[in-house]
Amino acid sequence: MNKVETSFLHKNQFGDDFLWGVSTAAFQIEGAHDTDGKGPSIWDVFTSQKGKIKNGHHASNACDFYNSYQNDIDLIRELNIPNFRFSISWPRIMPTGVPPINQAGIAYYNKIIDALLSAGIEPWITLYHWDLPHDLELKGGWTNRESVNWFSAYVEICVQSFGDRVKNWMVINEPSVFTGAGYFLGIHAPGKKGITNYLKAMHHVTLATAAGAKIIRNRIPDAHIGTTFSCTHIEPATQSSKDIEAAKRVDTLLNRTFIEPILGMGYPQGDLPVLKKLNAYIVEDDLNNLSFDFDFIGLQCYTREVVKSSLLIPYIGAELISAEKRNVISTDMGWEVYPPALYEVLKKFNAYNGIKKIIITENGAAFPDTLKNGKVYDIKRTHYIQDHLEQILKAKKEGLNVDGYFVWTLTDNFEWAEGYNARFGLIHVDFDTQQRTIKHSGLWFKDFLS
Repeated sequence: MNKVETSFLHKNQFGDDFLWGVSTAAFQIEGAHDTDGKGPSIWDVFTSQKGKIKNGHHASNACDFYNSYQNDIDLIRELNIPNFRFSISWPRIMPTGVPPINQAGIAYYNKIIDALLSAGIEPWITLYHWDLPHDLELKGGWTNRESVNWFSAYVEICVQSFGDRVKNWMVINEPSVFTGAGYFLGIHAPGKKGITNYLKAMHHVTLATAAGAKIIRNRIPDAHIGTTFSCTHIEPATQSSKDIEAAKRVDTLLNRTFIEPILGMGYPQGDLPVLKKLNAYIVEDDLNNLSFDFDFIGLQCYTREVVKSSLLIPYIGAELISAEKRNVISTDMGWEVYPPALYEVLKKFNAYNGIKKIIITENGAAFPDTLKNGKVYDIKRTHYIQDHLEQILKAKKEGLNVDGYFVWTLTDNFEWAEGYNARFGLIHVDFDTQQRTIKHSGLWFKDFLS
């Protein structure tokens, strides 16, 4: 398969300045969980607990990116991908979350950055992609107000260590997901539950996002600074007033709760009354310290959700109707394949004042992939990417702000609670041998970017 069939899409339709890339996360790819002085993260501990991860999988080895990073960087270059987003593992830099600093961790990320630059690939660092040092979780993790200071000290070290070569920074990845799943539902690390844990974590994470961004700005005045948000297009199941109001509450929770305080608008308490409970944790100058003038906002959109009113669901009075129940095409994650969601999300976030630039920092799909005769013909993923690019193009033609697209993800990896069952990669990984095979989708993307 030397040449992959092309669609009607052409890279030049998006403009010369449009950013193309691929995104990853340290815990999902690195492995080497206790190598060279790395401390345990909340995800190391969570995955060691029985019944937390599908099929009992763990990420002790993951994709072994820690040892095979040069090979993977060579593959990024082979795919003509000019920008690579990766995250720093906090416990690899600070094993206990606070000083002393692990110089072996600093040296490792310096090697990655240097290898990327040597290959002509621009590094994009995410400072926090969910792997909080376990020792900090023993002190309350993100529910502890001190977490803002812990995170600030960590950011200082990263900026001092890598800021001479890295210009593109993302502060925190998808706060609504890791606070909701990890501190309210308990289905992600650290496995905490309850509204109090969630609200404390939400507030402290938002404060930490702004604090981290200010540190980068002070240390690297010309840095390109952003942060990323998970966002989902929400629709009511019917046009009844109850379903419409329920959809509004879910939209507030999933799409507005974190972006609006960052933009200086405060928390959207009027449309989601449970957020008024946050007032118990807001002190002194907090409301002024929630906001930052980001250079860009990263949006991460995969699907839409259809919502109906439900008095049985506490706090939001709403229930999501699954893709399975709606009998629609879905991915291995159970997410509906609905490309217009991306266009709708771009419209929604373009309506905010104060967002200078929007980059789609994650978009992709998990499908069952089969390696046969040395090839992976993942046509569903290829079409998924193409169809979502069509939606971005539609948005651009209408004058909406969207300046880049990063595929999730480079290689099949450890997909959190799904373990290795959900494959999102442009590159297939045999997790027994660590053999890499570029999929049809990767070959299509390579040709598209050439």
